[in-house]
Amino acid sequence: MIGWLRLFFVGGLIAFRALFNWISPALYIPTMLLGPIFQILLFAYMGRYSGLEDDTFFVVGNAVQISCMSAIYAGTMTIANERSYQTLAPLLASPANRFALFMGRSLPVLVNGLVVSAWGFCIGWWLLDFDPPASSLPALAFVVAVSVSAATAFGLTLGSIGMRARDVFLISNLAYYLFWVFCGVNVPLDELPGWAQQIGRMLPLTHGIEAARAVVAGGSLSDVSTLVRTEALVGLSYAALAYALFRFFERQGRRSAALETY
Repeated sequence: MIGWLRLFFVGGLIAFRALFNWISPALYIPTMLLGPIFQILLFAYMGRYSGLEDDTFFVVGNAVQISCMSAIYAGTMTIANERSYQTLAPLLASPANRFALFMGRSLPVLVNGLVVSAWGFCIGWWLLDFDPPASSLPALAFVVAVSVSAATAFGLTLGSIGMRARDVFLISNLAYYLFWVFCGVNVPLDELPGWAQQIGRMLPLTHGIEAARAVVAGGSLSDVSTLVRTEALVGLSYAALAYALFRFFERQGRRSAALETY
């Protein structure tokens, strides 16, 4: 049990430090902290100009969505970069527990996503007309944590596909921006066409963003419990799919000797 926990926590942290070249402050700050400022300001001022919604609507939507900069990109790279760096075969040759090996990599990604999302809320409070009641902050933090967890599971799914796909990073780039369209980040979900609403309900963040907006508006955690449970179920579904794909491509790669071929 101690070995399992060590692999989960220590192994995940070491993999996180090894696989991301933007972890240095010179790259992390512009990518993870400065970029989201302009995203939030852009959509908030566009919302003011159009009169669609108030600042709170755009701050909450974008502050939750910018967690995908870690959840999707880092989640993808936790698996796909092993193949790119040609370290996948030695990794899978080890007798390490596959579940701990795989899921342990999600924890640093999740923590980083929460930091980025919290930064987005702080920017909204500092620069825009966003001032949630203090009583809503614990419930808001819980909703955001569930949402970021679901998005991280989605990123791991893309990373698992990267064990066989030639260019999974194109898919992750596309997914990040499609979240703007389908998840109700900047346009209310009920304003989208019916087919787009159905896609959005199958993606992470959609129900979490709706729950976060309700909490900021004064709702309690019990008022949004259905939305939070749905978001958690979406995340668990993607986590199960990610792990199943990981094991499938591992077995397929062993049979075909194609773990690191493109």
